[in-house]
Amino acid sequence: MIKRYWAKACIRCSMKPQCTTSKYRRISRWEHESILDVVETRIDKEPERMSARRNTVEHPFGTIKLWMGYTHFQMRTLERVSTEMSLHVLLYNLKRLMNIMGVAH
Repeated sequence: MIKRYWAKACIRCSMKPQCTTSKYRRISRWEHESILDVVETRIDKEPERMSARRNTVEHPFGTIKLWMGYTHFQMRTLERVSTEMSLHVLLYNLKRLMNIMGVAH
């Protein structure tokens, strides 16, 4: 859920021209945005962690996205999309296993 705020003090504020051209400054905030703020602070303190994540976690998702055609899921509804994604992940893991272990003929 997104919460929207605006203040009546904007009308008298000396910084209003720098902030907004509207009558009031509107601020929209997701109900869980505080979690994102904590994560962003943590990333700013330790940027090398994001680099490590990029090297380990992002590659499978990029590969799966390439296999899917860079577009979208074929299914609709969260349950079906979840199933489709699970199948993509299973396929990715099987292909990795076959490349690592080899395939007996």
